[in-house]
Amino acid sequence: MGAGHGHGHAAGKHRWRLAVSFALIGGFFVVELIFGLLSGSLALLSDAGHMAADVVTLGAALVATRIATRPDTTGRRSYGSYRAEIFASLLAVVLMLGVAGYVVAEAIGRIGEPAEVSAGPMLIVGALGLAVNVVALLLLRSGASESLNVKGAYLEVVADTAGSAGVIVAGVLVAATGQLLWDTAVALAIGAFVAGRAISLGRQVFAVLGQHVPEGIDAAAVAADLAAIDDVHDVHDVHDLHLWTLTSGMNVATAHLVTADAGAHHAVLDQARDLLRHRHGVAHATLQVEPADHRGCDELNW
Repeated sequence: MGAGHGHGHAAGKHRWRLAVSFALIGGFFVVELIFGLLSGSLALLSDAGHMAADVVTLGAALVATRIATRPDTTGRRSYGSYRAEIFASLLAVVLMLGVAGYVVAEAIGRIGEPAEVSAGPMLIVGALGLAVNVVALLLLRSGASESLNVKGAYLEVVADTAGSAGVIVAGVLVAATGQLLWDTAVALAIGAFVAGRAISLGRQVFAVLGQHVPEGIDAAAVAADLAAIDDVHDVHDVHDLHLWTLTSGMNVATAHLVTADAGAHHAVLDQARDLLRHRHGVAHATLQVEPADHRGCDELNW
């Protein structure tokens, strides 16, 4: 949610990056799966499994950006379909945790069991995977700071990059020592790394779905700034202030502003809107300006 101060739909402009990354990762997944099965390497298979999760995540991110920009024809989606991108990020979290759990379970189950692992394919495929992932990382890096949707895909590729590096390390150690335990140890490390990234992204996703105040915005500071927009108009109370994120780069606010100057409502509204947009990164605000003698808001219980 580093896009807290962006305006507009953040992921749409990075859609081409997602598309190119999807093509690269999808093509390499097939190669890695085949060689993982042929070599018997758990590290290579675990990385292939995570690569499969990447393919699904990138595909979901691409679909979500398309859905998010689709106009509502039902009349029931007053906020549009922008949340589709957040649900795509949630899918990335679920897949990452699933892959991490599978890898750890397989690694533990293989401890003490005889296994045949060919180090050659591990090294070759690991190096190719590292190159593919680095290219995808460079493509997605700038968008990851602006969009949770892109960030979910980016973190998947980060974990894959670590996985490819781990495959290379495991291949070198297996070739040098003849000990297959290194393959299992690297697979466990990859699983732990993926799980950690998934939990971090999950916290951000649930913060959006839970309609928390956007990261980087102080609700108390917003209320204080609104109350002080213009002493001439005597805005002496701000209540029913709500701040949340619709999707990455689209922060939303509602608030009631109380002023004693009945003739200043239009000016107060314009100043409040500009303040929220330019100082706090809230592009869409629904504001209600009330006279000082207005009653009824105190009846709200939430």
